[in-house]
Amino acid sequence: MKAKTLVLGMIATALPTFSMAGNDLDMVVGTYTGTGSEGLYSFSFNQTTGVAALRSTLEVMNPSYLAFARDGRHLYAVSENNDATATLNSIAFDPVTGNMSFMNSQLTHGKDPCYVATDGKVALTANYSGGSLSVFPVLRNGTLGKMTKQFAGYKGGPDRTRQNVPHIHCVRFAPDGFVLATDFSADQILTFRYDKAKGTLSPYGIATHVKRGSGPRHLVFSPDGRHAYLMSELSGYITVFDYAKGELKATQTILADDAHARGGADIHVSPDGRFVYASTRLKAEGITLFRVEAGGKLVRIGKCRTGSHPRSFTITPNGKYLLVACRDADKIQVFSRDKSTGQLRDTRQDIQLPRPVCIQFCPAS
Repeated sequence: MKAKTLVLGMIATALPTFSMAGNDLDMVVGTYTGTGSEGLYSFSFNQTTGVAALRSTLEVMNPSYLAFARDGRHLYAVSENNDATATLNSIAFDPVTGNMSFMNSQLTHGKDPCYVATDGKVALTANYSGGSLSVFPVLRNGTLGKMTKQFAGYKGGPDRTRQNVPHIHCVRFAPDGFVLATDFSADQILTFRYDKAKGTLSPYGIATHVKRGSGPRHLVFSPDGRHAYLMSELSGYITVFDYAKGELKATQTILADDAHARGGADIHVSPDGRFVYASTRLKAEGITLFRVEAGGKLVRIGKCRTGSHPRSFTITPNGKYLLVACRDADKIQVFSRDKSTGQLRDTRQDIQLPRPVCIQFCPAS
């Protein structure tokens, strides 16, 4: 894997440069390769002005999802390959220069890893086509040990095309010592006990079932950890849960994908916990906006159209900007966010790069 500090052509000329200072965040973008993309792209992003500047790149195959370690010195990126070469990669990150360097990789033993989460002790991958969750120890120097455990997902949903084999789509550390995984083809959320001292997971049961044919995709927690929000890909609904001790209790379902395109994608909560945003694809693509009310329940307040295939998005730590990875439009759109109303406005400060699919800010920025 090869690092570069300069990219020629469209990307280099499209982005301004500026010195790193107080409101500048370190940001890394994962892309799909094979169509001119290098793989991973490091940027600085100014969360006051909304302006991005390219810093470096690293050649990694199909890094469709990545997660930073809490120290900001390492990140872990999947190589979403549909064969036995699917891996999780450990990458050193230098926040001073933005440079990235390959450390090591381990086989996921599950095809198409599409999500990774880490707490610094272990790294977990959700392997979509493999229908499994893989566990890796994170060693003291930030490299990955070989997979130590794997848990299988299930099938049983009514969609004979999309749910005919197991799929695990997302894995999250809960606030209280549990791990949750979206079991896409069985329309349920799996729960695991997590022993951080030993770095081990053990099955705990089913946190909740959702309506058959929903296809649960991404799950997020409210800032206080009392509620969780699930975006289901096939139904296009968000399910609101009360959360405690590895269990989810549904309190509301509300439609995000009003085009019924079966393309529900990502979901995030604003840093202040007052708003929830969800991306939908394939028809009428964009971000659906919700206001959070008593008990964590949602009220829909609008929809903001985006470029083609908004697979994922993120919100700056100060809540001022929402960035959308528009895969098929070859750009990241930068929206300003009204903190009082939750509404979005396109700043027209697009970041042009091939096939972006994941955006993460370094926690140490």
